[in-house]
Amino acid sequence: MIVLIASQLINGVVTGMLYALVGVGLTLILGVLNIPNFAHGVLFAFGAYFFLAATQAFGGFWLGLILAPFGVALLGGAIEYLGVRRLYTAHHDYQLLFLFAIALILQETIVLIWGPVGTTIQPPSYLAGGVDLGITRYPLYRLVVMGLTTAIVVALWLLLTRTNIGAIVRAGIESREMVEVLGIDVQKVFLFTFALGSWLAGVAGSIAAPITGLTPSMGFDILPVTFVVVVIAGLGSIMGAIGAGILIGIAQSLTTIWVPEAANVVIYLLMGLTIMLRPQGLFGRR
Repeated sequence: MIVLIASQLINGVVTGMLYALVGVGLTLILGVLNIPNFAHGVLFAFGAYFFLAATQAFGGFWLGLILAPFGVALLGGAIEYLGVRRLYTAHHDYQLLFLFAIALILQETIVLIWGPVGTTIQPPSYLAGGVDLGITRYPLYRLVVMGLTTAIVVALWLLLTRTNIGAIVRAGIESREMVEVLGIDVQKVFLFTFALGSWLAGVAGSIAAPITGLTPSMGFDILPVTFVVVVIAGLGSIMGAIGAGILIGIAQSLTTIWVPEAANVVIYLLMGLTIMLRPQGLFGRR
């Protein structure tokens, strides 16, 4: 039982870090643009499928891991520049309907290009197999995913806290009006933020592909969990989204030991308790 619990704890951290990457991207977009991006999950799916296409075309795991998120960032930037930008002054209903329509269109695009049947992709041979951790033997690739996500989170934290761009993004989360008063081109801030959030979704989709497999509906599957991360973390709390993602991943993994049927229910139970007991989120201030 101890070995099983240890394995599930590590599984929970790995899954939680993937949730955190997607959640941080959605938090950035929601915090700065004040728009809940219903297309965010499909961008996660495109990250996985772009990764599949890149590895098949160029035969390199790491090259695919670079190209796929970049492609998703370009796609996200195009969505903001060509569509969302024209709806900033419109009612939220129009923004939500537009992004929901974009999500459906992109999902059907995946079906048209890659087909309706799911597929799998294997990590490179040098990342296959397991590692003896003393108490259990654990897949090497999942440990690599944990290391990659940790490195990305640290890099994102440095970007947001140690650079002028990060200061502008954080200021936009706190007060968009203040950013405009300072003479900063808020349109460029919106474009950068949407592209960065999309890039994070693309990274998560790319590195998750060998673990979860690829299906056209994978974007809609992860979208509710991503919103749960944002709710539990609190609006605009980027570090909180990381903590909330790990919390959800561990709770989900441990629940599968005793009540597998409730593994998904526990996610929404945590969200409901957060809304009732701390509406601003565990790490939010508003």
